[in-house]
Amino acid sequence: MEKIRSTTILVVRRNGKTVMAGDGQVTLGSSVMKQTAKKVRKLNEGRVVVGFAGSAADGLALMERLEEKLNKHRGNLIRASVELAKDWRLDKYLRRLEAVMIAADKENILLLSGNGDVIEPDEPVLAIGSGGDYARSAALALYRNTDLDARKIVEEAMKIAGEICIYTNTNFIIEEIE
Repeated sequence: MEKIRSTTILVVRRNGKTVMAGDGQVTLGSSVMKQTAKKVRKLNEGRVVVGFAGSAADGLALMERLEEKLNKHRGNLIRASVELAKDWRLDKYLRRLEAVMIAADKENILLLSGNGDVIEPDEPVLAIGSGGDYARSAALALYRNTDLDARKIVEEAMKIAGEICIYTNTNFIIEEIE
């Protein structure tokens, strides 16, 4: 089976707005299999936005688990994320999931992985996936050197990632929370 490559997810928080975008491309080997995948969703009645990179089924399963944890912990993103990361690392079924996630609310941006990672970046800019480094670099440059709002930074950085990374396209799903 050829390796599936896909996804650039980027989140930026500025001036009280948190904006996350994901591209729509799914690639199998040297072929684009889908251009309109939705890898970013809102959870917890629109108070949390989540994006995943990796296997779609695994990413969606993790989103469901995170939503359960958010409900259990009354929307506390940090607590829910730590609990999910513990389960993800220790549970025999979850350990096999091949995905990484970004979860954000109006105050927190977190990277979650199957290694038990729950990482909050130093600056309110974070990206994952095949084009994540390109998107994050562009977003950091815009964040540090312009007065653009979060949405415009995300849009421009994702365009740049789409121009550089062959596994990223410019069909973006963008979600915003305040």
